[in-house]
Amino acid sequence: MNPIHQLYIRRCIQLAKNGLGTTYPNPMVGAVIVHNQKIIGEGWHHKAGQPHAEVNAIRSVKDHSILPEATIYVSLEPCSHHGKTPPCSDLIIEKGIKNVVIGTIDPFSKVAGRGIKKLKNAGCHVTVGVLEEACHELNKRFFTFHTKKRPYIILKWAETQDGYIAPMNSSERKPVWITDKNSRQLVHKWRTEEQAILIGSKTVIKDNPKLTARDWYGTNPLRIIIASTDKELSNSAVLDQTTETIIISNKKFQKKNQANLIYCTTQTDQLIQGICDFLYEKDIQSLIIEGGSYTLQQFIDTDIWDEARVFKGNAFFREGVKAPKLSTSPVTITNIKNDFLHIHKND
Repeated sequence: MNPIHQLYIRRCIQLAKNGLGTTYPNPMVGAVIVHNQKIIGEGWHHKAGQPHAEVNAIRSVKDHSILPEATIYVSLEPCSHHGKTPPCSDLIIEKGIKNVVIGTIDPFSKVAGRGIKKLKNAGCHVTVGVLEEACHELNKRFFTFHTKKRPYIILKWAETQDGYIAPMNSSERKPVWITDKNSRQLVHKWRTEEQAILIGSKTVIKDNPKLTARDWYGTNPLRIIIASTDKELSNSAVLDQTTETIIISNKKFQKKNQANLIYCTTQTDQLIQGICDFLYEKDIQSLIIEGGSYTLQQFIDTDIWDEARVFKGNAFFREGVKAPKLSTSPVTITNIKNDFLHIHKND
C-alpha cells in the first residue's frame, strides 16, 4: 500500500477525532488536500448540520486555482445525497479535483458507494481502502448502527482485586468507590462521547447516581433506566430533569413522573433486543452501560455488546456483589494512576 496515502489518511483520522461526541448522527470525518507533497488544506466535520470535512478542507485552501492539480484525502467516502448540506462529491467535482483517496466506503444506505461512483463518472481517479481497518475503528459507532441496526454497546464497570463491584452492605445511598478520582474523571469524559447511558434500578437504589458528565466539559448522555415500578426511582437523582431520562419497563406505570420521561414497555425475555430496537428507532448510535452486575451480565450472555472497559482497583471486599464474567481476554491493559483499565473487544 502506498505509504504516502497512509500518511495523509492517518492525518485525516487524527483530524476526524476532534468531532468525537459532537457529530451524531453523522460520522466523524477528516479531510486533507495535498499539492506537490505539501498540505494546502485541512478540515473535519464539527457537528451535524454544519459543513462536512471536505467542505472545510476546500475552504481552508488559499488558492483554489491549484485544486485541479491537488489530491484530496478523506477518511470516509464523500456523500452523494442532499441532506442538511449539499453532496460533498459534487463540490469535489465542481472544484476540479481529479485525485481522490478514500479510507473506507460509507455504509449509510444513501451513500454506500454512490459517492465513489459519482466521482468516477466525472473522470476522477479514485483510490479506496487506505487504512480501512483504522477508518472503521474511527467510526465504529456509525458502522455498527448502520450494519447491525443497533447502537455500539460499551460495557463499563470497576471491580476489586478479588472480583467484586460492590460490598455486601452499604449504610448510605451513595457509591462505594473502587477507583480513584483520575479513573472517575475518565468515565465522565466517556459519557460526553456516547449518546446514551444505561443502568438498572438496583444501581439507582444503591448508588443514586446522576449519570451526568460533571467532571468533564461536554454534552450529557441520554439516561436510560430499567425498572419494574416507578416507586424504585422515587427521589432519585436520575429524575432531576437536568437531562432527558427514559424508563424501560415490562409494565405500564400508573403514576406519571416528570414530563421529560418516556416509558418504553418490552417483554422481559426480549429485554436486551427490545432496548436495542428502541434505541435504533431513536437514532441512538452508542450506549454505555454502567451497571449493575445483573444488567451487564444480561448483555454479555446475549452476546449483544461490542466493547468492555473494566477498571481494576486496589481494594479487596472479601464478599459482596460479584463482577460480571467475560470469556474474552483484554486486548489492552493501561495503568491509570492507582488503577488498571482492561479493554475487551467482542470480535
